[in-house]
Amino acid sequence: MSRRALVWIPFLTLVLALNSSCTKHQDSTSSTSGKIRVGLVLDKGGRDDKSFNSSAYQGALRAEREMGIELKTVECSDDAAIEPALRTFAQKKYDVIVAIGFVMGSAMEKVAKQFPEAHFAVVDAKVDVPNVRSIIFKEHEGSFLVGAIGALTSNTGKLGFIGGMDIPLIRRFELGYRSGAKHVAPAVTVTTNYVGSTSEAWKNPMKAKELALSQYKAGSDVIFAPAGASAMGLFDAAEETQKFAIGVDSNQNFVKPGRVLTSMVKHVDNGVYDTILSVREKKFTAGEVSMGLKEDGVGYALDEFNKALITPEILKKAEALKQDIITGKIQVPDYYVTKSIPNS
Repeated sequence: MSRRALVWIPFLTLVLALNSSCTKHQDSTSSTSGKIRVGLVLDKGGRDDKSFNSSAYQGALRAEREMGIELKTVECSDDAAIEPALRTFAQKKYDVIVAIGFVMGSAMEKVAKQFPEAHFAVVDAKVDVPNVRSIIFKEHEGSFLVGAIGALTSNTGKLGFIGGMDIPLIRRFELGYRSGAKHVAPAVTVTTNYVGSTSEAWKNPMKAKELALSQYKAGSDVIFAPAGASAMGLFDAAEETQKFAIGVDSNQNFVKPGRVLTSMVKHVDNGVYDTILSVREKKFTAGEVSMGLKEDGVGYALDEFNKALITPEILKKAEALKQDIITGKIQVPDYYVTKSIPNS
C-alpha cells in the first residue's frame, strides 16, 4: 500500500464518523506525529464565502504555513451536524477544536463538558465552560466607522442595511452602523431589511440582491450587508446600479472594484491564529477574549481597490473617530446592552 493511501486511512475514518451534512477537507497533505492537530468547524457559509468563514480559514492556513500544524476543516450545511462534528474531533483527541459562528455555541457547550481535557474555541458565542475560549468581536465599533464613511460619502442622505439572519449579533452591526452615520450626519436615514430568520439567511444571495435593488431604487446609495455569503447579492446589485456597497468580515473591496466603498473587517483570522499559537506554546487560556478597535480586532479596509473612493477629508474624519472610540471619548451603543435600535 502506498504512503499516500496510508495517509488517507485515518482521515477516511474521520469522514465516515461525521454527519453526512458536513463537507470535509483534508487541508494538510500529510500527517506527521508530533504536529499540533487542529479541527476547524465552519458553518454553512463555507470556507469560500469571502466573508466570516473565509477569514477563519485563512487564519488556520496561516498557522499551517508558519507552525506546521495538521489541519482538518469541516463545513456543516445542517446545524444538527455541528455537535457530531465537534464530538468526532474531540474523540480523535485533536489538540484544539475551533468552531466558527454563534450557532456553534450550544453544541460546543455540550461537547466541551463531555471532554474536559480538550481545548476548544468558539467565535461569536459565549460558552462558560472551563476548557473553552470564547472569541468575541466588538462589531459595533467597526460598524460605527463604516457607517460614518457611508454617510459622509452619500449624495442622497439615505443609507441601507441588509442583515443576514435577524439575531442580536447582526442587530449589533446595525446599531453601530446607524450610530456612526447619525454621528456625522444627523439627518441621514437608514433603511433596514433582513434576509431571513433562519440560518438559511446566510446563503441566499438572490434574496439579498432583491432587497438591495429595492433599497437603491428608493434612494439609498450606500448599503452595508452583514449577511455572510448572501452579501454577494448586494455586490451584484451595486454593480448593476452603479451605487456603493460596504463589505463585511473579510476585506471584500476586491469583489467589485470601484463599487465597494470599504469593508468592515473582523479579524477572525487573528483570533483563530492566536488560539492555535497559544496551544502550540502551551499557553492556552479559556474564558472570553474581546477584540475591538483597541485590540485591532475590527476596523475598515483601505487598499488599492477603494483608496480613490474615500476622500482625504473623509479618511481623516474616520481616523479621528477611531481614536475617539479607542480612548473612550466616543461610547458606541451596543445592542447587547441597549436591546433596542432607534428609528431612522
